[in-house]
Amino acid sequence: MVLGLIPAVIVAAALTIGLVILAINVEWVASAVTPFADNWDRIWRDIARVAIAIAFVVAAILLVSFTFTTITLIVGQPFYELVWRHAESRFGLVPAKAPGFWKATGLGLINGLRMLIPTILIGIVLFALGLVPIVGVILAAILGAFVGGWLLALELTGLAFDARGLTFAQRRAALRARRPLALGFGAAAYLLFLVPLGAVFVMPAAVAGSVLLTRRTLGEDSPIAVAQTAL
Repeated sequence: MVLGLIPAVIVAAALTIGLVILAINVEWVASAVTPFADNWDRIWRDIARVAIAIAFVVAAILLVSFTFTTITLIVGQPFYELVWRHAESRFGLVPAKAPGFWKATGLGLINGLRMLIPTILIGIVLFALGLVPIVGVILAAILGAFVGGWLLALELTGLAFDARGLTFAQRRAALRARRPLALGFGAAAYLLFLVPLGAVFVMPAAVAGSVLLTRRTLGEDSPIAVAQTAL
């Protein structure tokens, strides 16, 4: 589990630096995107630019929270492969169809890159929504928790589903059939990731938890399924 902290620390540090740079320059950014407000009364100009600045920061945090898991899984694939195998062995047995270390690493990289594009696109949509003063920021935060939770559930269960020889479409269909469970797991992880340094310490546990989510989704946590796995 300690090994799982290494990639999370690296990615968290890089993204934090990016957020700090944005925060330092957010006043300039807000002014640059609102040249039309230069001739407004000062009070309205300041209100508009403060709202835009807040929206930029909130949207950036949402984008970081969305992409953190995908980037960390890509960077730390070898580490999380070990965490996943340990969790599978603790909860039962490593699936017989589980690919070897390097093949699993390759599959993880492909899955991570495949998820990165829609993750960024959704982040951009929420970013645009967050530009709407007050209401937009609130809606972006709420939608971010639900959409982010779903994406996290899809991403984190990649190793476990791949090891069972199931495709991405099958993974999505299986999680959709247990949507409340998947959303509950994903949203909880998403909200914990928003806590300062939360993502760093929660990431290894989230990978291990995804094994339980997969087993429950596929019915492998029942006594009969456990007995069949042991055989």
